[in-house]
Amino acid sequence: MQNCPRRNQRKPKEADMTIIDTTSGIQDIFIDGHFDLSKWEEYIEKFVPGAKDICLNDMMDCRNAGYTWEKDYLPILDSVYSDINRRDKAIESFAQVTSNLDDRIYEVFHRTVDVDVYLYLGLCNGAGWVTSVLGKTTILLGIEKIIELDWCDVDSMNGLIIHELGHAYQNQYGILKIATESLSDSFLWQLFTEGVAMTFEQEIIGSSDYFHQDRNGWKAWCETHLELITKSFCDDMKTMTRENQTYFGDWVDFHGHIDVGYYLGTRFVRFMMETDSFDNIINYRLNKVKEEFKRFGAKGEKNVFSERGVTKKIHKCL
Repeated sequence: MQNCPRRNQRKPKEADMTIIDTTSGIQDIFIDGHFDLSKWEEYIEKFVPGAKDICLNDMMDCRNAGYTWEKDYLPILDSVYSDINRRDKAIESFAQVTSNLDDRIYEVFHRTVDVDVYLYLGLCNGAGWVTSVLGKTTILLGIEKIIELDWCDVDSMNGLIIHELGHAYQNQYGILKIATESLSDSFLWQLFTEGVAMTFEQEIIGSSDYFHQDRNGWKAWCETHLELITKSFCDDMKTMTRENQTYFGDWVDFHGHIDVGYYLGTRFVRFMMETDSFDNIINYRLNKVKEEFKRFGAKGEKNVFSERGVTKKIHKCL
């Protein structure tokens, strides 16, 4: 395996990541303990200018998919006000994890990441996501989702923030966003980019066994069911939509488990790192990713792919 180099060199003095904690302004969003959307709009314009429409549009996409404001949104948003212990723990963990984080990244990759990192109150858009705000690569960390998922401790926050920085790193030094012509291409690319971000996490943490999703036996289950995950993903690729996919997100269910696509993507990227470097892999284009995914299946990564047709199906779905 060609691991990422670890160098003890001084980081050059240049503009790197900017860390912004906006949680001092979230109390004003609530009226009598309940979330108020108009107050939130004032808050987001003040503390994260340029992000309001991004959050609103994402929320509307989810509501169009069947999620409701009263059932799926308000309870999560109101918990930011009521769950003081988790809120304070998340804020403390954010401060601890982001301290000297740019130096830690430079020690591993010998590169910096030019990005703004916000801890903010979103509209259940995600615990963490990378987007462009006013033309600047931005990581938005939604404290409402962090509290809901109970990712408030340092270890969980480590994984969450560094995962999103992995996306930002690929965006800056490789190819993150592409135009695709089919659903299967879109979901294969998502599998690839999530695997890149997960591997980035592992390199910064210093363990290829690290998965921030590993709770209640999640990693052990994925390890023993990798063949099932791979076969199912391949079979579903051409018919998956945002509404029916079961591989990415804390709201989905794959045989009783969430986020199994992240595990599969990590194994795929680690497989490619046996023959190429991380920094080369993040520059792969879609056709190269397709080729590597075929090779991943044909080799039978750690004997996961049986002789009962899994490799054949992988070739068919690509």
